[in-house]
Amino acid sequence: MPARPPSLLLLPSPPEPANADVVRAAYRGTLASVISRLSKQNQPNTTRDVAPVLVVAVSSPILTKPNSESKTRSVYWERSQSLVAELYSLIVSICAEQCIASDLEADDPGAVDVRIILVDHDPSCTTEYKPGPDGSFAPNNTVVPDLATFASEVHPWKYIFHPSSEPGYQLQADYLRYAGGKQKLLQSQLIGVDGGLSLSKPAAASSQAVTVDGRQIKDSAKSYTTVCLGGTFDHLHPGHKLFLHAAILLLNLQESTSTPANSPRCELVIGISSDELLAKKKYAEQLQSWEVRSRSVISFLSTLLNWSTTLTTETKAVQAETKELHATFRNGAILVRCVDFHDIYGPTVKQESIQALVVSGETRSGGKAVNDKRHSQGWHLLDVYEIDVLGAQGNTTTDNFESKISSTEIRKQKAQRPAESL
Repeated sequence: MPARPPSLLLLPSPPEPANADVVRAAYRGTLASVISRLSKQNQPNTTRDVAPVLVVAVSSPILTKPNSESKTRSVYWERSQSLVAELYSLIVSICAEQCIASDLEADDPGAVDVRIILVDHDPSCTTEYKPGPDGSFAPNNTVVPDLATFASEVHPWKYIFHPSSEPGYQLQADYLRYAGGKQKLLQSQLIGVDGGLSLSKPAAASSQAVTVDGRQIKDSAKSYTTVCLGGTFDHLHPGHKLFLHAAILLLNLQESTSTPANSPRCELVIGISSDELLAKKKYAEQLQSWEVRSRSVISFLSTLLNWSTTLTTETKAVQAETKELHATFRNGAILVRCVDFHDIYGPTVKQESIQALVVSGETRSGGKAVNDKRHSQGWHLLDVYEIDVLGAQGNTTTDNFESKISSTEIRKQKAQRPAESL
């Protein structure tokens, strides 16, 4: 995370169904106002080092009820990744209309690095979170914190924004109550923002089928100890952020009697294209090195997995057959491995323990190829999950939108930027 504290935007649970139109009506005004405000603080005449970070915490009941025996919970994956996709689509549209760079650690004037976090919270539920002897709230076995854990663990913030609506004020009040004064906030740091509608009462999480883009889907609540995904992750942009976020939602941090304390209980394996594999890409002179791309991935994941705005993530280069960069989170419970790969298979055909693979529409065929290869090796097939595609919303032109979610377009803009603006 950057040295300067990020800002927090608290968003109440979206009305149902949380499709593109509903998400836009509920959140567009609030998001546009906050992003514009932070962008104006990152101009050439201001003191800046990296783009300001805005963490958008969306409160929503997206976890299953605790298992009566093990107390474990799971994430409703389809609705969760779909909500994250709709939000990033909206953010990209806003940034495109306001000419704001949205890739990670962008050095463009006015850039804002927006990162979404899902927080499990049902405002209609009367259950109280109970703190431990030290006043902290115990995390669950997923990567999605409940509101009490998030409020008490993650701080400090530069500003805390919330919609100027009844659900917005209630969410801020609940957040501050659970935060328990761990960060002393001035009134000027708590900012209500106009915009946003409460169209209907949010629905509680359930295992019933959900409607996504007109399709009825039985929502999965499976989780895994080893999940894999792969990509270039060059100039990490909102499309990459969705990809990484969707993958970690499948992780299961369940305690195991066979796992020593403070040892990894789950593993995220991220195949990152080698420099040689990208050598013939357009505007190759603007390509980030494998080391820069892998560290950008770790930086982004630190927001979703560390649950701290101040801790510096420790990374370790690993001597292996190919380059690897490792980072651990949640007191060592989660191991993230960035692995250098040179073909379409990457680590999926070298590590039998991988259980699930996350793909995009562009890499769907690669998922089939991976399972065909694993089958030929006598290994179990991977469960394959496909993320939604980010789509333009509102009046955003396709060209402007594509420039925010395409590494090639980002490299093109950087290559064509006048030297005096660098």
